[in-house]
Amino acid sequence: MAAMEWFTPWFSAPGYELSRLVLQRALAVVYLVAFFSAAMQFRALLGERGLVPAAVFVRRVPFRASPSLFHWRCDDRITGVCAWVGVALAAAVVAGAADAVPVWASMVMWALLWFLYLSFVNVGQIFYSFGWESLLLEAGFLAIFLGNAETAPPVLTLWLMRWLLFRLEFGAGLIKWRGDECWRKLTCLYYHHETQPMPGPLSWYFHHLPKRLHRVEVAANHVAQLIVPFGLFCPQPVATVAAGLIIITQLWLVLSGNFSWLNWLTIVLAFAAVDTSPLTGTPSFDPAPLWFAVLVCVASALIVVLSYWPARNLLSRTQQMNRSFNPLHLVNTYGAFGSVTRVRQEIVLEGTDEEQITPETVWREYEFKGKPGNVRRLPRQFAPYHLRLDWQMWFAALSPAYTRGWFEPFISRLLENDSATLRLLHINPFPDQPPTHVRALLYRYRFTTRQERRETGAWWHRTLVREFLPPVQLSGKRGGRPPR
Repeated sequence: MAAMEWFTPWFSAPGYELSRLVLQRALAVVYLVAFFSAAMQFRALLGERGLVPAAVFVRRVPFRASPSLFHWRCDDRITGVCAWVGVALAAAVVAGAADAVPVWASMVMWALLWFLYLSFVNVGQIFYSFGWESLLLEAGFLAIFLGNAETAPPVLTLWLMRWLLFRLEFGAGLIKWRGDECWRKLTCLYYHHETQPMPGPLSWYFHHLPKRLHRVEVAANHVAQLIVPFGLFCPQPVATVAAGLIIITQLWLVLSGNFSWLNWLTIVLAFAAVDTSPLTGTPSFDPAPLWFAVLVCVASALIVVLSYWPARNLLSRTQQMNRSFNPLHLVNTYGAFGSVTRVRQEIVLEGTDEEQITPETVWREYEFKGKPGNVRRLPRQFAPYHLRLDWQMWFAALSPAYTRGWFEPFISRLLENDSATLRLLHINPFPDQPPTHVRALLYRYRFTTRQERRETGAWWHRTLVREFLPPVQLSGKRGGRPPR
C-alpha cells in the first residue's frame, strides 16, 4: 500500500476526471451509433443473403488473420443479437453503468464493446474498410484502461490517447501536403464541398463561399493538422488550448459534410488533453489497485512497441493512409483526401415494369438515403450514422473497379424486391411488385448556382455522361455484369 501511495502521484491525473467522464460517455455514444448501424445494415450487406456474405469470408480467412466472434458462428440471428447487445451495452455505459460498478467490471464492459465491434469490422470486408472503424477500435481499446469513478484517470492512458489524436491529425495533414497540389496551392476547397462523398445540408452554402475564404479554410486546416497537434504534448494550459483548436476545426467539418463518426470521435479524443481542474478543482481518489496499475503499464508498453510501424509510416515519403498493422486494429495509421476529385459523378439506378425495352420505356429512379439523386432534394445530415451502401456508390462512380464483388448482387436484390436491401434505400419506386429490368446511368453532378437555385429550386444540376449498366433482368441475358 505504501508503494502504491508513492506511485499514485506519478500514475494518476485526478485533474482530468471531468474530461475522462466526457470522453468515456461520448465514446460510448459513438459505440451505440456504430452498433445501431450494424443492427440496421449488416444483414442486407453481409448477412446470409447479403451482398458479400460474411459467412463465406470466415470460411476462407482464418481466425488468426481476422479475429472475430463470428468465426464460431455466422448467421443472421447471431449477428443481429450481437449488434443489439452492443447497442444495449453502449447505452448502459452512456447512462453511467460503467461508473457504478467496480473498476474490474468496468474494464470488462469496455472490453466487451471493443471485441464485439472488432468482430463486425474483421468480417465486414469492403463495407467496413473505412479508417473510422479502426479509429473506434483503437480508441475503444484504450478506454478499457481509463478506469472509472473509483480511480483517477491514468496518466499513461491519457498520453496514449493524445498520441492517437496526434497520429490522426498529423497523418491527415501530411497526406494532404504530400498529395494533391491543390492543398499546397490552397485551392482544394474550390471543389471539395461539392465532390466530397456525402454532402450535408450546408455543403451547398460552403461551396458558394468566396474563393478567398476557401483558401483561408485550407490554410487553417494545415495549421490545425500540421502544427497544432504538437501542442497536445506541451504543458498545460497549452495542451488544453491545442485540444480546443482541434475541437473547433472538427466542428467546422461536422457542419460542412457527413464523415460518419470520424469528426465526432476526433472531438472526443481531444478531451484527453483538457485539464479541467482550474474549473472543477482536483478531486481526491484512493490509490489505484496494484493489478490495475500493472495492466495499464503492460497495455501502454504494448502500444509503444506497436507504434513503431505507424510512426515509420508518418515519416515515409510513400505514406499510406487508413491502414491497420495488426488484426486487432490496436495502433493504426490514418488520413484522408490525399487527392481531391474535381468533378462529381453519380450512379443513378432506374427500373421499369415493362416486359420489353423500347425507346418509349418509362424508367423510375431509386432514391438513396444520403447520396445525391433527386436534384431538388436537399442533402441530409446523417453523421455520425454511417450509410455504408451510399458511400460505396460514391466509390463506384469513381471507377467500375470499386463495384467488384457487391454491385451485381445488389442489382439482383433490386430485381427481387428484397426487403432487407430495400430498407437501405430512401425510395423504392416498385413497392407492389419487383421491376422487370434495372439499369444504371452515370451522371455528372454539380451544385446549382445561386441564380439557378432561385429559378428552379434545385440544389443540383446533372448531365448524363453515359450508360453505366445496360438494362438487366433476372434471366440476365444482357449486361448482367457491371462494366470493367
